[in-house]
Amino acid sequence: MGAAGRGDAPDQAHAPRSQSRAPRSLREAWVALAGLSAVFLFEMLDNSILNVALPTIGRELSASATELQWVTGAYSVVFGGTMLAFGAVADRVGRRKVMLVGLVLLGATNLATGFVTTAGQLIAVRAAMGVAAAMTTPGSLALAFRLFDEEGLRVRATTLISTVGLVGLAIGPVVSGFVLAFAPWQALLLVNVPIAALAFLGVRHGIASDREDELHHDPVDGVGALLGTATIVLALVAPTLFVDAGAASLLPWPAIAAAIVTASLFVVRSRYAHHPLLNLELVARPLVSSGLAFKGASNLAVSGLGYLVTLQLQLDRGWKPAAAAAGMLPQVVVLIAGGALIRPLIARVGIDKAAWIGAVTVVCGLAVHASLGRFGYVWIALALVLVAAGMRVVGVVAGTNVMRGLPADRTTIGAAMVDTAGEVATGVGIAVCGTILAALFTGRIATSSWSTDQTAEFRQAVTAAGLTLTAVAAALVGWGIARARRGADRS
Repeated sequence: MGAAGRGDAPDQAHAPRSQSRAPRSLREAWVALAGLSAVFLFEMLDNSILNVALPTIGRELSASATELQWVTGAYSVVFGGTMLAFGAVADRVGRRKVMLVGLVLLGATNLATGFVTTAGQLIAVRAAMGVAAAMTTPGSLALAFRLFDEEGLRVRATTLISTVGLVGLAIGPVVSGFVLAFAPWQALLLVNVPIAALAFLGVRHGIASDREDELHHDPVDGVGALLGTATIVLALVAPTLFVDAGAASLLPWPAIAAAIVTASLFVVRSRYAHHPLLNLELVARPLVSSGLAFKGASNLAVSGLGYLVTLQLQLDRGWKPAAAAAGMLPQVVVLIAGGALIRPLIARVGIDKAAWIGAVTVVCGLAVHASLGRFGYVWIALALVLVAAGMRVVGVVAGTNVMRGLPADRTTIGAAMVDTAGEVATGVGIAVCGTILAALFTGRIATSSWSTDQTAEFRQAVTAAGLTLTAVAAALVGWGIARARRGADRS
């Protein structure tokens, strides 16, 4: 049977539901939006507060460097690897139902951190958190999208939810430092328990259960889920191995080869299975493929630029950690305040054009840093502002476009695709920078002083890494624009 006949809902599945069910303003949906915002706040706060506590965790649990890496890595790998599978399940059994179960698991796993006594136990708990996050985070976009019938309200809701999450990302390190001054590190993760409870109540009481006509009932493709999960897990692990072991090591290459093999098998499975986990014809739709390309480019830029600038300010310019953190403030301010720009931009140019304008701005920011960053902090700050502004727009409109391009009974796996593309691109961005630095810089990069040759090598590596990121992001954005225009020509 052809792909078009694999149980996919018709395009008219996006037809508006009864207006009596759909809120006509954000205020009418405040309970639901509070719950969905708490979900995203949980995700951003969890990531930012834990990093500050890693040295303390290492001392108290006698953890090795590798164990500390996997305290954060286990969560990211499991989260990224299982999103597609849980997205497919949610589209079948109910998005709200899967999110509520995931929120209970999130609260329970964060509560469990108060009882861990070894690094291995903490890694296991963090992996379970990754499963729970995969059940909840993509659902926040899918549920916000289906909550409203009007496109403008969908954009405003997504902007609100993402802004709340970014506030958590910004204040997380500050909160961590304050809490660690008088409380054990476990208290940082216990803070997430009441947030999970708030999210549960908001979703439970603010969002109606999925109707039967909003779900589909194809069997879950278990083989496809295993292949997809293996591909993404390997794609996330391989960049970490490149950064830790270097390109000269043999260790990362089997992971890359295995990722290519599983990805190939996943594509074959998706093309020929009767009920594939991921219908490739849906992914190839212009709005979907362009949105994923823009999302990948923006996450690649933010992760890579953040990695380079952090090293550049502290190691090359000799700034203290506190000063380097302050040097990143332009990016933080724009990420939080930039939400006010999204609605006027869309009103002026339309949501499709806003997506590629944001993506092009990201590429321009990378180009500024690669070509001018070595000449002074003002250029670094400008690059941070441009990338953050572009990311802020893309983070809202690219995901919305992917949702618009899919049938109503595929929205959760669509949101999972957006988040998965972002996770993989983040890992690739850091891996590209780490590998180029390892290849061009001789000696230990974290020594207290460099020779003249090492300083020149570092600056050359930063420029090369920046240009590489710019080229990759530009290719993704160019392809995304071409896909978006192709879709516009067809309509």
